[in-house]
Amino acid sequence: MIVLDLSSKQIMSDIFQLTDRPNEELFFKRDDVNDVRLGKIVFFNEENYKASDIVILGCPQDEGVKRNKGREGARLAPDAIRQQFYKLSNFGVSAKIFDLGNTKIQPTLEDTHEVHRRIVSEILRDGKRLIILGGGNDLSYADGSAVAEVFGAENWIAINVDAHFDVRADAIRNSGTPYRQLLEENFLLPDYFYEIAYQPQYASPVYFRYLQNLDVNLVSLEQLRAKDSTASQMRDLIRQKFIHHSASLNIFFGFDLDAVRASDAPGTSAPSPVGLTAEEFCNLVKFAAGLINTKIIEFTEVNPNFDIDNRTTKLVAVAMHEFCRNVGQRQ
Repeated sequence: MIVLDLSSKQIMSDIFQLTDRPNEELFFKRDDVNDVRLGKIVFFNEENYKASDIVILGCPQDEGVKRNKGREGARLAPDAIRQQFYKLSNFGVSAKIFDLGNTKIQPTLEDTHEVHRRIVSEILRDGKRLIILGGGNDLSYADGSAVAEVFGAENWIAINVDAHFDVRADAIRNSGTPYRQLLEENFLLPDYFYEIAYQPQYASPVYFRYLQNLDVNLVSLEQLRAKDSTASQMRDLIRQKFIHHSASLNIFFGFDLDAVRASDAPGTSAPSPVGLTAEEFCNLVKFAAGLINTKIIEFTEVNPNFDIDNRTTKLVAVAMHEFCRNVGQRQ
């Protein structure tokens, strides 16, 4: 572990000093020139960063999950997801993708969040889109505060696709507190926050009322399925409120894999027999890709220790492929 001096602005301005380069062995390649895989075309050398459209960044820690009394293992997810992603075909992928590697993990969760926030802020200022691989869902605090820092609290929408609200009132931050932190520290406006696909059996009525009183946009899994497709429902929800200025708002999507049913995603921090299907999940990621101002999609709470046949990491890899293939294409 390399401990960084968080008071040093000079060090913190260099995203390549703040991250560990990705393991080159994860970049799958075939000898068949007629069957090119993503491991062959995704860049990871520093000189290719400037020309990239999408940056992949991992944060391999699960301290927040442990603090929230969840099962450990999410720290293994970024590279496990990469292993599956780089085996996929380049079919339809025209965006230039750069893998920055992983945020350097610090002695405390708070310090890791600070390092990660500074990296994300710099990448956003460079005009890139980000695919972020957790790690625990506490990462949404670091990512959300970076979006607020770069664009302003009044200029972004946060969409939390999750079975849980993640607005716990715990004194110490953890994987259940990120959106309460963002709201109470004024990084996120309540009216610009969406809680999507929550499940009542996993949601506290106290926190539901807390969100209701703030006028947060609340859409349960059942409500999300009220239309022909989850993606069309999401489209309508955003258009209803932001049709006049949505083009000027930057968008963050936090995809917690706990939102997906365990038969499709068994390797998560908190699996459930009910939830989004794999197809619904990928359609929501495709929808996110089609919004011109989507700046970050974040995947969290994947736990390879409990995965079956790499089902969960493969699902995230396929979702990432959907994003890269459809980014910038209007849905």
